[in-house]
Amino acid sequence: MTVSALIVAAGSGSRMGGELPKQFRPIGSKAVLAHAVDALASHSAIDVVRVVIGEGQQDLARSALGNRNVELVIGGAERSDSVRAGMEASEGDVILIHDAARPFCPPDVIDRLLAALGAAEGAVPVLPVADTLARAGTFLGEAVDRSRLVRVQTPQAFQFRSLAETYAQWSGPSPTDESTVLRAAGRPVTVVHGDPMLEKLTTAADWQRAEAYLNSRLIPRTGLGFDVHAFAGDGPIMMGGIEIPHQRGLAGHSDADVILHSITDALLGAGGLGDIGQHFPPTDPQWKGADSAIFLAAAAKLVRDAGGTIDFVDCTVICEAPKVGPYRDAMRSRVAAILGLPISSVSIKATTTERLGFAGRGEGIAAQAVTNVRMPPVNL
Repeated sequence: MTVSALIVAAGSGSRMGGELPKQFRPIGSKAVLAHAVDALASHSAIDVVRVVIGEGQQDLARSALGNRNVELVIGGAERSDSVRAGMEASEGDVILIHDAARPFCPPDVIDRLLAALGAAEGAVPVLPVADTLARAGTFLGEAVDRSRLVRVQTPQAFQFRSLAETYAQWSGPSPTDESTVLRAAGRPVTVVHGDPMLEKLTTAADWQRAEAYLNSRLIPRTGLGFDVHAFAGDGPIMMGGIEIPHQRGLAGHSDADVILHSITDALLGAGGLGDIGQHFPPTDPQWKGADSAIFLAAAAKLVRDAGGTIDFVDCTVICEAPKVGPYRDAMRSRVAAILGLPISSVSIKATTTERLGFAGRGEGIAAQAVTNVRMPPVNL
């Protein structure tokens, strides 16, 4: 059985306000759409994920999704237009259709949906209605029996051929979900237990709830970084992303910025993302003389693309000269700008080795960095 997933993300998100559609807004450090894609793409039963976006949203989608292996499909004005466009680009035995505005999909919901398709042409996750329901006008009217009412969520799973055939016959207004199309054709749709984490992001309160949920799941991590460069040639030197006057320069394949190099390694370490030599090998000629800000910005992006949040950076420079104090705030400001952090989240300080070792003999400069980040658990 081949399973494809189709995420509908072509809406304007106007009810949330603002110019940026909600599917492209960040929750934590990752776009809502990226959360939705990751939740489905990480499931072992799903073979391919496609995303339906609106015309003109290509750049927003690519920025939100980074290098994820996702096919983009241009949708239409109505939901049904978008789903039809997505299905025309899809194939397989089973298709899951999901709303991008439901960013957190637990894997066990997908398991239940796929298992339920053995007895029906469609399966949807539902939750019981907990509140009292009543009709209302100016005054509260009679209560409505809630015992057989449920709230319908996505993703919804269908036998691909069944949904394609019923959508081809559909002539009504654009449905709010695809189970409506099957049920209107008299085809069986079964239900499975849904999950509160599949609540749709519609209002500002929903957004706050999603942020709180994500923050509660993030795991604190600490990364350590160390770098050293020997003095060679004439100054000035680059340190902390700024040029500092000194009679001697530093030897290195790039610009030999020990502060930026050590922070880069610390960030990569905290994210479990390798090290600076792996991403920017000194044997690669493209990095000869490179601005180390490129390395630091790339490490920060890797951490954030993985759903991480950078909280704090601390770096200690170890040298006899030059003096760090006169340039400390400028370096903090530059590092903060590269990382997209407030300056209060960056600490830079210096120490000597009391004239012991290579640093004490004035042979070079070292730096040690510590970074605090919060990362999501696996499959969040």
